[in-house]
Amino acid sequence: MNAERRFLGLIPARGGSKGIPRKNLISIAGKPLIDYTIEAALGSRRLDRVLLSTDDEEIAETGRRLGLKMPFLRPAELAGDDAPMMAVIRHAVGQLESAEGYRPMAVVLLQPTSPLRTAAHVDAAIELFLKEDADSVVSVSEPLEHPCDMAWFEKGTMHLALSAEERWKGRQTYPNFYFVNGAIYIVKTELIETANHPWGGKTVPFLMSPLDSIDVDGDAQLKLAGLLLERRLSHHFA
Repeated sequence: MNAERRFLGLIPARGGSKGIPRKNLISIAGKPLIDYTIEAALGSRRLDRVLLSTDDEEIAETGRRLGLKMPFLRPAELAGDDAPMMAVIRHAVGQLESAEGYRPMAVVLLQPTSPLRTAAHVDAAIELFLKEDADSVVSVSEPLEHPCDMAWFEKGTMHLALSAEERWKGRQTYPNFYFVNGAIYIVKTELIETANHPWGGKTVPFLMSPLDSIDVDGDAQLKLAGLLLERRLSHHFA
């Protein structure tokens, strides 16, 4: 593949998790959570390589079982709760470049907590990246509730995200907001050395449906994602 069109699919999956213990390996709709992301990445027509970045041997073995090569494990200093994602990305790209001379045009970050993201989503996001000549793409969905209708309370006072005068003009006047769902980030490799997050330069949104955007961060999302995956599977085999 032309080096200018190389896309590295990177799946970050550390062994620890505070919210749900061993979250990446927890069973959901009959298989480990991480399986869905690995399968989506391997099913992509646009990714020329898929890499699993993990500090955990059991997670690494799951990747091998599904056909991934595991040339290295992530070092312990990049496996803690406070490990910056960009440091993880830089480590993975650096390892491949130093060992194999492989340097992609862009990194496609696929977090395992988005099990409803499919290979079709990945390919469509990459096609958007190329079509728009973007520096980065971030997957989003339309929020079920508009942020302008939100409020917080402090010392007996309600504070509105939007002023009362603006709010009562009606929803048709609200600015467009999107939920950054965490399913797909595409960022040019040349940006990762200096960026603090996996986007930069000309950033284009990739719109996904709210139901495909479930980010498993707790029991509620785990149960909802399981129901949606079971429904998808039952329709697939119907």
